[in-house]
Amino acid sequence: MNSKAGSTFGSDGATDSSAARRNSKKPKYSKFTQQELPACKPLLTPGIVISTFALIGIIFIPIGLASLSASEHVVELVDRYDADCVPQHLRDDKLAFIQNSQTNKTCTRRLIVPKQMSSPIQVYYQLDNFYQNHRRYVKSRSDKQLKSKSSERETKTCEPEGTTGDGLAIVPCGLIAWSLFNDTYSFSANSKSLQVNKKDIAWQSDKKHKFGSDVYPKNFQSGGLIGGATLNASIPLSEQEDLIVWMRTAALPTFRKLYGRIEVDLEANEEITVVIQNNYNTYSFGGKKKLVLSTTSWIGGKNNFLGVAYLTVGGLCLFLAMGFILLYVFKPRTLGDPSYLSWNRNAAGYSN
Repeated sequence: MNSKAGSTFGSDGATDSSAARRNSKKPKYSKFTQQELPACKPLLTPGIVISTFALIGIIFIPIGLASLSASEHVVELVDRYDADCVPQHLRDDKLAFIQNSQTNKTCTRRLIVPKQMSSPIQVYYQLDNFYQNHRRYVKSRSDKQLKSKSSERETKTCEPEGTTGDGLAIVPCGLIAWSLFNDTYSFSANSKSLQVNKKDIAWQSDKKHKFGSDVYPKNFQSGGLIGGATLNASIPLSEQEDLIVWMRTAALPTFRKLYGRIEVDLEANEEITVVIQNNYNTYSFGGKKKLVLSTTSWIGGKNNFLGVAYLTVGGLCLFLAMGFILLYVFKPRTLGDPSYLSWNRNAAGYSN
């Protein structure tokens, strides 16, 4: 009896113990949960710290100098034309001028090339004070509709430019496409026309994966509002590169977008005649329009920020390396000296 009772008690105890373990909320032991995984714990000795800062400075400063040099070799010609392209007698009411379809929007500008510009010369239009990153503006598009013909009725996210008054789907729908930039430029020099190549100005990934080759403009600019440029209904969206460039919205209120390329060299002091169709309405929100001609380098267009940033970081790292060297020479500290521990310093203070 006693032996049986003892065995029964032992069995019940084991059962209770296993049940308790199953019901426990403690995580199952593992090296990951207990933070016991192998890890690299470098000891930051003065030599390693000084060498790291010096190496960063030695690498960054030449890169910064090379970036600044490349940026300085970029030739850029910028011309703001939105104010001067309004006739003198209409400048008191620029909005009425741009909204009147009967007024002549042709404007002729003459630009002087400051330095020799080697082809290809990038032609950009620049807009200031235009917030393409506004939440409602960015959301007013249908990526499904742009990509596939079977989704052309997907216009729920395109309000207020989703459908016409008859309820027909607008392709492409949304405020981004509706506000497509519609100023045009034609160039000539020495009485010879300069052709602008508008092929391959958009990202190839956008053309292949975001805009369908079977999607054609439909009911565009025929809704309740009339916006910017029109589109050729016989060309698929994947080949409408002006639209594709415009649909890649900018993050900042001042931005440039590629209009095309001039593929001949321009000589220094050469006069370029530009005939502009000043159609795009920036006057209603106090925006600015600029035409930009620019060469490129291995860092892209003219941009001093990258070079200045590299020089700043590299110079700061070299300064810190020199500072640590002087500190280590004139006020050395024994590596791993326990007397510098806070509790040892406190104990020393109490003993005194």
